[in-house]
Amino acid sequence: MALDTYNKKRDFTRTTEPKGAPAKQRGNSFVIQKHDARRLHYDFRIEMDGVLKSWAVTRGPSLVPSEKRLAVHVEDHPLDYGDFEGTIPQGEYGGGTVIVWDRGTWTPIGDADKGLNKGHLEFELKGEKLGGRWHLVRMARRPREKRDNWLMVKGDDDAARTESDPDILEERPESVKTGRVIADVEGEDPGWSSKTGKIKKTPNAPVPKGSKKAAMPDFIPPQLATLKPQAPIGKGWVHEIKFDGYRLQARIEEGKVVLLTRSGLDWTHKFGEAVPKALASLPARQAIIDGELVVEASGGASDFSALQADLSEGRNDRFVYYAFDLLHLDGRDLQAATLVDRKRALADLLNNAPEALRYSEHFEEDGDMVLRHACRLSLEGVVSKRATGKYNPGRGRDWIKSKCGDRQEMVIGGFVPSSTYKDAIGSLVLGVFEDGKLRHAGRVGTGFSRAVAEDLFARLAKLERTKSPFSGKLDASARRDVRFVDPKLVAEVEFRDWTADGRLRHASFRGLREDKAAKEVVREGVASPKARSKSREATPSKVTLTHPDRIYWKDAGVTKEGLASYYAQVWRFMAPHLVSRPLALLRCPRGITEKCFFQKHAWQGMSKEILTVVDPKDDDENELIAIDSLDGLIGLVQGAVLEIHTWQAALDDLEKPDQIVMDLDPAEDVPWERVQDAARQVRERLQGAGLPAFVKTTGGKGLHVVASLKPKADWKAVKDFAHAIADEMEADDPDQFIARASKADRRGRIFVDYLRNGRGATAIAPYATRARAGATVSMPLDWDELVPSIGADHFTVVNAMTRLDNLRSDPWADFRKAAVPLDVKKAKGRR
Repeated sequence: MALDTYNKKRDFTRTTEPKGAPAKQRGNSFVIQKHDARRLHYDFRIEMDGVLKSWAVTRGPSLVPSEKRLAVHVEDHPLDYGDFEGTIPQGEYGGGTVIVWDRGTWTPIGDADKGLNKGHLEFELKGEKLGGRWHLVRMARRPREKRDNWLMVKGDDDAARTESDPDILEERPESVKTGRVIADVEGEDPGWSSKTGKIKKTPNAPVPKGSKKAAMPDFIPPQLATLKPQAPIGKGWVHEIKFDGYRLQARIEEGKVVLLTRSGLDWTHKFGEAVPKALASLPARQAIIDGELVVEASGGASDFSALQADLSEGRNDRFVYYAFDLLHLDGRDLQAATLVDRKRALADLLNNAPEALRYSEHFEEDGDMVLRHACRLSLEGVVSKRATGKYNPGRGRDWIKSKCGDRQEMVIGGFVPSSTYKDAIGSLVLGVFEDGKLRHAGRVGTGFSRAVAEDLFARLAKLERTKSPFSGKLDASARRDVRFVDPKLVAEVEFRDWTADGRLRHASFRGLREDKAAKEVVREGVASPKARSKSREATPSKVTLTHPDRIYWKDAGVTKEGLASYYAQVWRFMAPHLVSRPLALLRCPRGITEKCFFQKHAWQGMSKEILTVVDPKDDDENELIAIDSLDGLIGLVQGAVLEIHTWQAALDDLEKPDQIVMDLDPAEDVPWERVQDAARQVRERLQGAGLPAFVKTTGGKGLHVVASLKPKADWKAVKDFAHAIADEMEADDPDQFIARASKADRRGRIFVDYLRNGRGATAIAPYATRARAGATVSMPLDWDELVPSIGADHFTVVNAMTRLDNLRSDPWADFRKAAVPLDVKKAKGRR
């Protein structure tokens, strides 16, 4: 029973890790294994009750007593595991490289069982690298946490070191078993095992049942997925994240690689050398792999717009090929084998593959849950596949695609030249085919980088024609400034929904689909569930934008019109945090690559929809800026405002703050998990003071933890309280936190910035954009969304609405309702 979890997580036909049972003898061994998996960490294991009790020490043990290292309690391991050194195949649980970093014996101080149950285990180690007295201290489990977090701390004795002494992890990186370092093990192809020595390549690995001998075909038409509003539920399905790139079939024969589109075109030359070279290195004479070539943008998810931009600029250093199926291998046709068997063979083939190749993992949980999680992360959607299905070219029901938003191919029937840039498009006029005729479907005016806009202009200028390609007569609005073209090019467009007369609403260009013929483009069915469509109608604004095609974010292709469209859609979420509050603005009239400047007061020529308020404490009689409507917000967009920062007080009571913002600003070398843990610690301290705590990304590199207040205390009391929290965190863990703004002292630490809480100080507003690469936004989260896959810059103008459309509830919906007064007496007691 003790090893059930361990055994269930591993496929022992694929990994050389030992499969063991609890031992009857009792010993006192310990081992620390250095484990380079998705992230490097150290696994600390002690022998108890015939198994190895195990903790994953995220940053490794430290000999400095003041350094507390997070140790996550994981499943028990068999005693044989203490001797394991080698590689765990990619795609398996814990896939990566393991060495025996230290080993020896441990002796408990006091009753070990009681200490383990109580949450404080004190012991001595006698190892080849570590010695002396140590502590494992369990932290209080937070809501929804599935594992216990402990702290591993060195006792202050003769074996301890000071901060100025060498770090034992850097001083002694090698295995005590073989003397090798991680690179020595992972560098061997395909791997090494302490049980069997070097693992040999396995050309005679189990052949998937149902495969047959066959000659290598030139091309296999792809299996296609049928669009459905929901992912299938129940057993018999596996679910993969839907990638946002080009579907390509990789054909490998005797070291030569060809990349073919879904229509069989050779696109090998488009994508540089890294991906073909990586495919050629695989241990196969012949192979046909089905997959998708993508570019992963700043948030970590695949991004078709970024892929298009890289292709336009001739950049090829970010291409990654995700493989999700194996159709032919070394003279055998695998199409008749089951999907899970094909994927198992694919995972074997990709074991230790170069970084440019990735295995597409799948999930066996309920499809609706997988889709919901993907949508909360603003991913494109999910592809669900029958686990026992054969590979059947063409569109069928064994593969189901479920999207998080509305997105499809559209035919380009015309364009409007840019009003800002020479020889560039400003918008595209789109359509879809119905009964062989091209029906007008509206325009798209955002989503192109400058390079893409110029490239589209050059392509479309060659296709110009005088007569409209659309069936029926277009009205004057639809014809205005349009230059019609032959309907040959296909664009992929993301949009909010369709209007009653069949026009796209809030559309954004994602790229050209050169792998699809225009005549095949028809209007697709509804992609997203009705439940996600409620309240999707964006609020209109009467503010007119000049030069709506001006590009504010070149890399993301977000124009002035695109920014206004984003704010119109997000307004219902954003308004409670923005209306009637003094603002500080970052204006970038020519986009983020040119000069930007802060604006705290009114300026000449600003929109009449922007409010001005006299600050009674400003001797210069400068007027504060505020808004009270969407029109005011769009007025800010017209004024090239790319960042909106708010005071922590409302206009109706400028001297009484109604919120506290704790800004967690990490140094560049601080892992993201530490920032998330810091947010949880701030939450605990705020809750300990009776204050509700909410969390959001900053769109930069950190997190904001925000508490809602009833406006009772003055600025000094609120700022002093925030200052006290920052000081407490530094005092409790000076290696992790710093309460001073000095960047010189911040290395390896998180600045707990309390300064946002003074009069006139500001913080980025929820849902507001940042003048940073990728058009990132500050996104409110639920506390259970503090996971490694959501970074500070994960959400952008491009993907934010996908998330918001698919939330069951706004995580900050009760922010103002949760307000309580700050207990001034308790606050003073903290200083």
